[in-house]
Order: sequence, then structure tokens, then C-alpha cells
Amino acid sequence: MKKKRETRGMRNNNLLNIRISTDKFQGEVQPSQDKEFKQFETAAYGYRAAFRILRTYINNYGLNTIRKIISRFAPANENHTENYIRVVSERSGIPADDPVYADSREMMIRIVAAMSFVENGVEAKMSDVIQGWELL
Repeated sequence: MKKKRETRGMRNNNLLNIRISTDKFQGEVQPSQDKEFKQFETAAYGYRAAFRILRTYINNYGLNTIRKIISRFAPANENHTENYIRVVSERSGIPADDPVYADSREMMIRIVAAMSFVENGVEAKMSDVIQGWELL
């Protein structure tokens, strides 16, 4: 049986494919060996960064629905944003236009795991997602 190739996000421990920016995160490898995307020491640190970004979207910018979050995180010039929104909503079990709460552990873990699936095409390793939440 052929082994499935690791995605770029998996190789970088950056399962949401967070682009290189001036923002620095706990567990970030610097400099990144990837010219476009951040690298993290572990997948849990990559997920922690994702939770921090989404928390900022919700608390600082009022992007408090899956539709609003994904529209900013995965803009149409780079992604099929409507499809991304639909898949995250379906997989998380949260309607795209329902309020999302940054301090809701269950809600945020479901959303980030679903986003990881869209980004990598494979199920998120839930122990890593949960550990990322616990690192906040």
C-alpha cells in the first residue's frame, strides 16, 4: 500500500498554512525554511497559533461567524472561499452564520480541526488540536 505524502502544512507543523508575517508565535521556527509559510516545532504549536489568530479575528475585528472568519482567513483571490466555508460549517456542525465564541473550547476545536481538514485533505489529529488549545 502506498503511503500518503505529507502535505506542506504537515511538514511545517503549520496545519492551517499560516503565512509568514511579522507576527511571532510561541513554538515558531525562525527563520522558516519555507519561503511562504511559517514553521512550528510541533503541530500543537501550529494549532496554538491558529487559535490565537482566530481569537484575534473574533475579539478584535468582530469576525464572529465561520463565514466572516473564513472570508478573511482564506480570501477568494487564493481559495474557493464559499466551498471552504461550507466544508468547515458541515464538518464542525456549526452553521456558517451562527455566532462563534473565542472562549468556547469545544466550538473552537471543532472549527480549527475542520479548517485543518480543508487545508490538508486529511483528518486533523485531534490530540494535537486539543494540545494546541491547552497551550493558549
